[in-house]
Amino acid sequence: MASEELEYAGFWIRVWASIIDTLLLGIVVYPLLTAIYGNAYWTGTDFVHGPMDFLISWVLPAVAVLAFWMARQATPGKMAIAARIVDAKTGNNPSTGQLLIRYIGYFVSSIPLGLGIFWVAFDSRKQGWHDKMAGTVVVRKKSGTTRPVEFNA
Repeated sequence: MASEELEYAGFWIRVWASIIDTLLLGIVVYPLLTAIYGNAYWTGTDFVHGPMDFLISWVLPAVAVLAFWMARQATPGKMAIAARIVDAKTGNNPSTGQLLIRYIGYFVSSIPLGLGIFWVAFDSRKQGWHDKMAGTVVVRKKSGTTRPVEFNA
């Protein structure tokens, strides 16, 4: 798709994508953790309840997100809003390295009270800190809500 046909995906549409992804992940994670640790898991105070908790709560989501990003440049939530992640300079698919940095960047973006995530609302290219760190942007077909996409390659 040519850059004239694209716009940056704004804050609120990306919030909806995130909600979709969170619900889908919950549909997988909740029953698994409950089956393994019982209902007491949800009232416990331990940060990690055991090795399966670590695998299901931390490793599984990371692998799933990175797999979707590498295969489709989007998670199911982004696919639902017809958005995808692209290289900020060229508009091409991001490299695996960029996607890894972007994933790690979510944690960095969240540390100062989520400021790096909220940055999407104020940035002219709708980039969160995780996008800036990775050199990516989230784009979708033009609907007239944000400015058109510009690539500088």
